[in-house]
Amino acid sequence: MSTPTLTKEEETAPAGAPVTRKPSTRKRLVPYWLLLPGIVWLLVFFALPMVYQASTSVQTGSLEKGFEVTWHFQTYWDAFQEYWPQFVRSLLYAGTATLLCLLLGYPLAYLIAFKAGRWRNLLLVLVIAPFFTSFLIRTLAWKTILADDSLVVDALNALHVLDVTSWLGWTEGDRVLATPMAVVCGLTYNFLPFMILPLYTSLERIDGRLHEAAKDLYASPATTFRKVTFPLSMPGVVSGTLLTFIPASGDYVNAELLGSTDTKMVGNVIQSQFLRVLDYPTAAALSFILMAIVLLMVTVYIRRAGTEDLV
Repeated sequence: MSTPTLTKEEETAPAGAPVTRKPSTRKRLVPYWLLLPGIVWLLVFFALPMVYQASTSVQTGSLEKGFEVTWHFQTYWDAFQEYWPQFVRSLLYAGTATLLCLLLGYPLAYLIAFKAGRWRNLLLVLVIAPFFTSFLIRTLAWKTILADDSLVVDALNALHVLDVTSWLGWTEGDRVLATPMAVVCGLTYNFLPFMILPLYTSLERIDGRLHEAAKDLYASPATTFRKVTFPLSMPGVVSGTLLTFIPASGDYVNAELLGSTDTKMVGNVIQSQFLRVLDYPTAAALSFILMAIVLLMVTVYIRRAGTEDLV
């Protein structure tokens, strides 16, 4: 009967001492093999397209004669100089929609997390129910909701809300459709679930005993919310605002279907340059400018928010 082969650690270890065996090379490589599909996916469908678009942005030429890389970085400045109003408009609409999503989503997420009881699962399903239909169909529905003869517009007129929005320049008289307000309404509705779900996840993690302790210390509900609930839900606030603002700033469907030529966002310009004008270098440059602006704003926002524990 053959004796088992001892490792170097087992041979040199004192008698009776426990021996810690190092995992084999194959076992150490298992996590890397599991990460490999994701890395390949990112390289093929994210990194390579980014490199291709970066090379496109510094090309010159035309679709008929062909494009070639000439390192023409002037395209970036020309694109920004011509379309900076669309950049400002996109950030303004996205920021307004994000704020509205936060104001609407936080109370609902709070209700689901702490007050829903047995209805919690049903409310969560209702939150994600819009995802069961197409993004395009959901946006087109708002053309009916905000039509000139709709009940919503009649109610806003009766409450004199449109008088205020017209003064602010968000609507035109008694008309809501094809105005900035219509675009922001579409953005708010379409991206509201992206705000509610991270908020709910963050609120649901809060230990209920902390609220009980606040009551024992005679803290009012407002003080408990300000000192306990909201600070502990900041990861959800940061995550929700990022998940809302980033896609909203590059969106073009809502401005295309609910807006007018005066409400076009930078996403509409990029889409037009790619598919209609066929000016690929300008379209690619606009995409990278938008990405750089959003990345800078997100970096500053995360540092100012004071939390890196994102949901």
